[in-house]
Amino acid sequence: MTTIKNNLCQIKQQINDYCQQSSHNNNVTLLAVSKTKPIQAIEQAYQAGQKAFGENYVQESVEKIAQLSHLSDISWHFIGPIQSNKTKLIAQNFSWVHSVDREKVATRLNEHRSGQDTPLNVCLQVNISEESTKSGIDKNAINDLADFVNSCEHLTLRGIMAIPEKNAPLSTYHTMHELFLSLKAKYSCVDTLSMGMSGDMQNAILSGSTMVRVGSAIFGARN
Repeated sequence: MTTIKNNLCQIKQQINDYCQQSSHNNNVTLLAVSKTKPIQAIEQAYQAGQKAFGENYVQESVEKIAQLSHLSDISWHFIGPIQSNKTKLIAQNFSWVHSVDREKVATRLNEHRSGQDTPLNVCLQVNISEESTKSGIDKNAINDLADFVNSCEHLTLRGIMAIPEKNAPLSTYHTMHELFLSLKAKYSCVDTLSMGMSGDMQNAILSGSTMVRVGSAIFGARN
């Protein structure tokens, strides 16, 4: 408990320091990436004040969400690649999805969300470094997919997400921020630039990120 609590305190202090250095006046949300981590670790983070958690694997996360259903103020974010046959479980169990990269997935999420009380918050994943091994749309395709998601009754477009390549230049992060501002100017519901992890959190926040995704620095190395 002490280790996770201390790690969270250190990460939040780092975020605060970077925010003070940033010229963007951005409030940054910490998303604790809990994939492969046991229920007990998530509960410890929750007891230390962490409320937003990110998961990559559908079956594993659905089991965790069910076991922690008594913690009603947890916000669950799906941040992994989306298979079409998993959209029902995602739509019915998560509050946020960060990795929408095609209309087919958006359509299925919208259909399966119809029975829920609130819309599903959606970020479009952008393959900003144009890596063949990563999911995400080309930056030139953002507007078309954003228009489509915005037209879906049970989805709310919240912003964009990216995983820049390792040691990406600062210009990559600046480009993402420019794309975010452009989208924000078009849609009043857009408020989220999900960018930055343990290794590049500083560059991301200094470039205007509003949400960072941190796992191992909170919970320790993955199993």
